[in-house]
Amino acid sequence: MKRLLFLFAMIMATLTINAQQQFELNLWKGKPAVKTKDSSDTAKVFVYLPQATKASGRAVVICPGGGYSGLAIGHEGKDWASFFNRQGIAVIVLKYRMPHGNKDIPISDAEQAMRLVRANAENWHINPNDVGIMGSSAGGHLASTIATHAKPDAKPDFQILFYPVITMDPEFTHKGSHDNLLGQKAKKKDETNYSNDIQVSRTTPRAFICLSDDDDVVVPANGVNYYFELYKHDVPASLMVYPDGGHGWGIGANFAYHIEMLMNLKAWLDSF
Repeated sequence: MKRLLFLFAMIMATLTINAQQQFELNLWKGKPAVKTKDSSDTAKVFVYLPQATKASGRAVVICPGGGYSGLAIGHEGKDWASFFNRQGIAVIVLKYRMPHGNKDIPISDAEQAMRLVRANAENWHINPNDVGIMGSSAGGHLASTIATHAKPDAKPDFQILFYPVITMDPEFTHKGSHDNLLGQKAKKKDETNYSNDIQVSRTTPRAFICLSDDDDVVVPANGVNYYFELYKHDVPASLMVYPDGGHGWGIGANFAYHIEMLMNLKAWLDSF
């Protein structure tokens, strides 16, 4: 009986420790930098920290996808926490606000999330110079936008992109993401500026890009062209194209190449 009570106490202590490593915060203190017409849509971060003794100092801000009309915050967001935490990497899942045609709303949220992590780096056992950004689908567009456009205080040190929307060129983009971010009658100037493949420079952070060859939602050329531009600008990058799987698999175990994908990502993270 004593042994059972001891084991129960240890389990409860472990759960308490783990619970202390998970919390959520409002992204903005006071009014956001960019207002939204939807007062019910608020920006938050869900923070998952590894135990301090196991922290590597690395962190990743995750931007789930959803076509800039919603968020797949489970399999493209929160469900990734255990994978990264096991490697000592802190996870900050961003619930960004929807643009409704105002591109500055989600972009300002993502930039603020990067700043928030660096502002709390000491308390969260994070190296402010090892903070990456990750995104899937439209979240990949947001992540790559921050990687190619943000000022130094919000610029990530690395980027991880899953089946990303990259271009706003109407011929290759994901129409829903394009219309929700820039509006149905987008200006050509905005389409060019937020086609992130043509915004790559030699200061763009290293990248891991992962997609399926048979993706019929976001044309694979999005991720492939981004990789090509990174290569042209001498930015270290890895591109993984799996034979099939379609779109939107995230960390779901039903993806046929789930294990290979995790191994490839871990190997890439271990490479720098």
